[in-house]
Amino acid sequence: MQADRTDELKALLEKHILVLDGAMGTMIQRQGLQEADYRGSRFATHAHDLKGNNDLLLLTRPEVIRAIHAEYLAAGADIIETNTFNSTSVSQADYHLEALVYELNVAGAQLARAVCDEFTARDPARPRFVAGVIGPTSRTASISPDVNDPGYRNTSFDELVGTYAEAIRGLCDGGADLLLVETVFDTLNAKAALFAIERHFDEVGRRWPVMISGTITDASGRTLSGQTAEAFWNSLNHVRPLSFGLNCALGAGELRQYVEELSQLCNCFVSAHPNAGLPNAFGGYDETPAQLAAEIADWARKGFVNIVGGCCGTTPEHIAAIASHVADVKPRAIPVIERKLRLSGLEPFNVGKESLFVNVGERTNVTGSRAFARMILEGRFDDALAVARQQVENGAQVIDINMDEAMLDSQAAMDRFLKLIAGEPDIARVPIMIDSSKWEVIEAGLKCIQGKGIVNSISMKEGEAEFLRQARLARRYGAAVVVMAFDESGQADTYTRKTEICARAYRLLTEHAAFPPEDIIFDPNIFAIATGIEEHNHYAVDFIKACAWIRAHLPGAQISGGVSNVSFSFRGNDPVREAIHTVFLYHAIQAGLSMGIVNAGMLGVYDELDPALREKVEDVVLNRRPDAGEALVEFAQTVREGKTRDSGPDLAWRELPVDERLSHALVKGITDFVVADTEECRAALEAEGKPPLSVIEGPLMNGMNVVGDLFGAGKMFLPQVVKSARVMKQAVAHLIPFIEAEKLRTGVRSKGRIVIATVKGDVHDIGKNIVAVVLGCNGYEVIDLGVMVS
Repeated sequence: MQADRTDELKALLEKHILVLDGAMGTMIQRQGLQEADYRGSRFATHAHDLKGNNDLLLLTRPEVIRAIHAEYLAAGADIIETNTFNSTSVSQADYHLEALVYELNVAGAQLARAVCDEFTARDPARPRFVAGVIGPTSRTASISPDVNDPGYRNTSFDELVGTYAEAIRGLCDGGADLLLVETVFDTLNAKAALFAIERHFDEVGRRWPVMISGTITDASGRTLSGQTAEAFWNSLNHVRPLSFGLNCALGAGELRQYVEELSQLCNCFVSAHPNAGLPNAFGGYDETPAQLAAEIADWARKGFVNIVGGCCGTTPEHIAAIASHVADVKPRAIPVIERKLRLSGLEPFNVGKESLFVNVGERTNVTGSRAFARMILEGRFDDALAVARQQVENGAQVIDINMDEAMLDSQAAMDRFLKLIAGEPDIARVPIMIDSSKWEVIEAGLKCIQGKGIVNSISMKEGEAEFLRQARLARRYGAAVVVMAFDESGQADTYTRKTEICARAYRLLTEHAAFPPEDIIFDPNIFAIATGIEEHNHYAVDFIKACAWIRAHLPGAQISGGVSNVSFSFRGNDPVREAIHTVFLYHAIQAGLSMGIVNAGMLGVYDELDPALREKVEDVVLNRRPDAGEALVEFAQTVREGKTRDSGPDLAWRELPVDERLSHALVKGITDFVVADTEECRAALEAEGKPPLSVIEGPLMNGMNVVGDLFGAGKMFLPQVVKSARVMKQAVAHLIPFIEAEKLRTGVRSKGRIVIATVKGDVHDIGKNIVAVVLGCNGYEVIDLGVMVS
């Protein structure tokens, strides 16, 4: 195990821009190796093809890998990446070599260690470092590989943690100086890797520096799983990385704006190792060393970067050019970033000192909505998703999801619903609040979200030890926490109890769990008022006073509450409940309440409330009169029901002509009406003497062309395109019987037979599925061989 070189590395980074090496795969391809090279004598009789398993060369042709490392060091690299990008059991399973994972990682680290130590010995003033590489695997935990089932996954968080743990142990035992989680296309995969890393650090009693590098895959400026650069940072900065950055997929020109963005966001060092331009028609890379180095040198002069290098297509010549261009440039100075609650779904959501009130949508909660509970119990998840979407459309900036129902398998329901939400970009763009009284349900939810969500909630009701255990785990999963004002003696119902419990919890979290204050959200308990019980009259006032105290005495923390609780006495009278929410929030927000769980459709404007109703409500909320509750109950009988604001989604587009409706459904990923619209279109075209295939060749392909144009322009991203493909597939499924009948009637054959597969070593299966759908829609017989095909 290598000695801890963290301080040495940090000291160098403060003085110089350090250089990472270039592409390993590009250099291996230059060798022209054959199957026998990969097999060597040890694997001569292995039952499966091994060519392309570059990591295996560590065991069969180590001199090849050693020479490549040496070339990069001679070119000026300060940090060498181990040849272990695919040394996980998930990736090695494609070659039936899962048993080699630990051995490969040890060998990769030892080999790079030996070469780096040789170069350091030659020039001690220029120390070299080994980065233990942890690749993304060939699977994605956030996206379904089955276009028909958006909730399906071919891996799990726990499986990924297990496969990463073995690799991490090998890299550390083999002598890596730091760990590099790179080419992250799915943030949930990276979360699993980082979870395994932190667990390993606990087990061995020391830390290694961690580098994280993600991949912006296209013009939308998002990862493959749909996150923006800032959302990606918000999701993963809980591990306090040595550096954070981007690599792969794009050339330096295309990557520039995202590197610049991270340079302004990250309170750590920033890294970037782009490709040598975009691939040409033959999969090669044409950007010369001089071109790549000039772009990266400009980044350096602008103060964007601390670590630079190359990815696909780069060679020692590229690294030599980069090293010479940045040698005399000062490294980026780490900026002082405002400390705030930084959440994310697919997009970032930040809550700071000057932020307005955050509306947490409450309707996706089986304990608070009988209608939603019925949907989940009956397995009507599409309807449940519509509720979530409606909450976001109505202004919810976070959605609270609760599956605590006695008749439910709460863990399974939470898992299923969150995986379905991941396939709905219009919902998944906002952060998730995972709400449960059962820690195992919360943990199941945390394993499903790639963004930075909120745990609702933890408390000291089971004592300090369990409170801290749950807090540390929430932190390890990359979540903020709601802390209930609840201790071993019960829930806090007075101002004194609320403030005492919150102060104690704050001290425990910040001093004993290293929990950032900005990721703590206190819930001082909102209880029902105007219940007819005198002891309840002070509940709202005490909550409001507690908000002001927390703001003054517990710096950085946020405050939340279940707003609907305050009006529970008036359930059934929505106008009065809305008025109570509005008045309560008006005063609580002024006192410091930063977020609340509330139906986004049941909030009014304080100044627009009926003056008589507002005065009665204010008397109750502020406990201004002993008879305030009775007066409001009497007045409430005169308040008539108004028009509900929860009136459902906007269906104005249903008035459009049928071809425009189909296009709208494809672009928005709406499946609700596609079969009916497809049939309407087919019948209309049949009346004109046109065959069923013309629906596909006309309106449906026109809609997909719009999708393609938007995707190409970066105005749609992959999860949205997958939803479009799902709509297309449903439309086509309806038309296939008519098309087959037409073929029998006319004797027309298919246009041809297409054999399609995902090549071994590639991780991008979803694009292939979309292509297969479109080809099938255009009259071709498609034979899909699957993934990882030799």
